[in-house]
Amino acid sequence: MGVLMQAFYWDCPKLENQEFQWWNFLKKKVSSLGKVGFTALWLPPANKAANIDGMSMGYDPYDYYDLGDIDQKGFIKTWFGSKAELVELIRTAHENRLEVYADLVLNHNSGADADETNPIDGTKRWTKFNPKSGKFSRNWKCFHPSPYETWDDMVFEGMPDLCHRNPQVYTELLEYARWLIEEIGFDGFRYDCVKGYGGWMIRAIQELRGIKDEKGYKPFGVGEYWDSDRSISDWLDETNTWSDNPVAAFDFPLRYRLRDLCQVYGYSLKNLTDGGILMKDAPSQAVTFVENHDVVRNDPIFTDKMLAYAFILTHEGYPCVFWQDYYTWGLGQEDSANGIAALVRIHEDYAGGSTTVLHAGDDLYIMQRNGYNSQRGLIFVLNNRGDWNGVSVQTQWKNTRFVPMAWRGRNDLNAPQEKWTQEDGCADFWSPPRGYAVYVPQC
Repeated sequence: MGVLMQAFYWDCPKLENQEFQWWNFLKKKVSSLGKVGFTALWLPPANKAANIDGMSMGYDPYDYYDLGDIDQKGFIKTWFGSKAELVELIRTAHENRLEVYADLVLNHNSGADADETNPIDGTKRWTKFNPKSGKFSRNWKCFHPSPYETWDDMVFEGMPDLCHRNPQVYTELLEYARWLIEEIGFDGFRYDCVKGYGGWMIRAIQELRGIKDEKGYKPFGVGEYWDSDRSISDWLDETNTWSDNPVAAFDFPLRYRLRDLCQVYGYSLKNLTDGGILMKDAPSQAVTFVENHDVVRNDPIFTDKMLAYAFILTHEGYPCVFWQDYYTWGLGQEDSANGIAALVRIHEDYAGGSTTVLHAGDDLYIMQRNGYNSQRGLIFVLNNRGDWNGVSVQTQWKNTRFVPMAWRGRNDLNAPQEKWTQEDGCADFWSPPRGYAVYVPQC
């Protein structure tokens, strides 16, 4: 399915000294990311935001069609740059075989030009929007309570809550998604705060047939449903019913299991074989991750984070790498077998097919990816002990040489030895202390 890079984090333009230049800054990274094996970029919301308390990350949308080319809300550019710079970033990404996903904030708006009294409940709200783009003007009927629907599932931080059952709102959001695909060049969407509105709205966008290169195009989509595995699965069922382009979801339950793997003393690796995570229940719809711009601010992983990255980049699902982990905190290590970059390359070249767990104990976990087409499969070893650890397992490969391509241990970066399987497919595979190793077959 590829590997996704979340190409931002909270307040990144300021913290990276790239205010109003983030699109240009990302453009310089695109070539190297493509060479490593990344296949897509997830960008922050590109629309002009309310900017009420200073520059915003875009999750408080005001003018959807102002991508940094209209003088309003204090600036012409967004915090990330101009529309022309965004289009150029997308063009460069496509030249390097990377797709680009837009972050769509459809639940709420902010920064209205005037307040209005909603006659349904007699309450004044800031719901009069007259954006200078001249597109998607809004009034109280576009928000809850509306003549078309009183309330939906969630109000976010007191911002006016869009009513998607209003035909105007529904039509405008579909048109906006089409515009982002056809005219700006995006390839798909990350849907923010999907708990807040009906899955049918997302299904409608997923079923759009944008035209690219004179051919119909199905956008990729992944929803942020921050909840339990059961709730996420129910949402996927609701949203994807009768859809010919199903949306995926972020695997939050897996993320918290990986947090415990990295940080809880004595964590049993047997837990990694349990259900209750999207990666096992619906791997084709699971976007797996270790950190994102939200969880890293309130519940970050501080210890042995590479164990989690080794897990998601060898297992099924669509793995997403966090910008700060890769760049800021130095885990990318593009010229090393000990970092994320080596795991990305392995994911693209070898991590195909279904998964077979060959061994699962409290301190040792060994998994086989069975391979599919040109991706030949791999052996992944995870060690929760303070010394080297391994065991003999029976693989599907007979009389085959295995070479370690990625590994890392706590205070031990020594490479594991090559292995040969016997006539029955058996060999002993080892991992460094409190670490991992990935072996690939030489067929």
